[in-house]
Amino acid sequence: MADTGVRIDGNTLRLPGGAVVRFVRTLRLPETGTHPLPPGLGEFPVRRVADYGDRVPEEWRARGGVMLPVYLREAMWLSFAGTAEPVALQVGVGKVCAVSGKPWRDRLVRKPQNYVVLPRQPWLDGINSGKGRVRQFVAVPLGLGATVEGQVTGEEVWGGVQLQSFPLREDVLAEWRRAERERQRRLRSAAPPGAFGAPPPGGGYGGPAPMAAAAPGAAAPAPSAPAGAPPRRAAAMGLGVGGSMRQEVYRDDRPLGDWSETPAGRVFVHLVTPPQWRHITGEAPPPSPVDRAAYTRAGLPWYDYYDEDAEDLAPTDALESVKPVGDWLGDDVEPWQQPSAGQVVPLKDAPGKPVEDGEW
Repeated sequence: MADTGVRIDGNTLRLPGGAVVRFVRTLRLPETGTHPLPPGLGEFPVRRVADYGDRVPEEWRARGGVMLPVYLREAMWLSFAGTAEPVALQVGVGKVCAVSGKPWRDRLVRKPQNYVVLPRQPWLDGINSGKGRVRQFVAVPLGLGATVEGQVTGEEVWGGVQLQSFPLREDVLAEWRRAERERQRRLRSAAPPGAFGAPPPGGGYGGPAPMAAAAPGAAAPAPSAPAGAPPRRAAAMGLGVGGSMRQEVYRDDRPLGDWSETPAGRVFVHLVTPPQWRHITGEAPPPSPVDRAAYTRAGLPWYDYYDEDAEDLAPTDALESVKPVGDWLGDDVEPWQQPSAGQVVPLKDAPGKPVEDGEW
């Protein structure tokens, strides 16, 4: 299999072109109403599939990539903090574009836009539903029809999450770097002593997660499979949708021709159940998600992010019609407690072995 240039740095994926992606655990929202952005509860641990070739299903080995553990109906968001230079990133859920609702493609498209632009898009919590909202990513097993993939395509074949990065053309990137150096020079000249470059208090919504998972090597290796024994069959997982939250998916304001015509790298992210994770890696999975009522009682923050200079993408018919996970798995009996107004915080106005790519 080919080296994609994708690397794992701790639990962070670094894609060619400079895209930085972390998968963050979070609270699952009610499926009614529209809510502020829920905070992160720590990073999902990420491991290379190739490091466990004798313990993963054959189709996982064929697709390559990485894997992470997720509980049934657990929610996640994708953080792009750390991305420094402009890069276009496609995000697929079961090879359905999370931005446009169209099938996965190996090129960028503008009508409808099938990518997000980093670092302008600081994170993505779910599929684009337009009008300044997204619908939360929630993990469900394949076979029920509850995934975005199943509802949009009528089949559940791929599951997981797919990422693909496109850098700026070399000449455009060179001009961007020149302009950025000049902008930084002007900022340094205008800033009072000691004020430039100071990080915001607390790191913000996209800052380091407070319950980060352990780095590779923290647990003993799993026992090897018996000689000649086939890998255990894994129950495949994909992403459905949960509640709605206030978050814009920004329209690209660059000409489409500024971007490379071919992707710089891609990676398939397999979603693993906690028992599978323990069997495959020998590591304990993260603890089950925090109870929502207890979290709210603790007074931990929620977030409201708005960028007045950016334009939100309109919803697409394919993604507007996706039904929430509760329609398939039943209602959530856990009571919901709304955060108080004081809890909602307004925001803004090292590489290892290469990740292998496969057939998908």
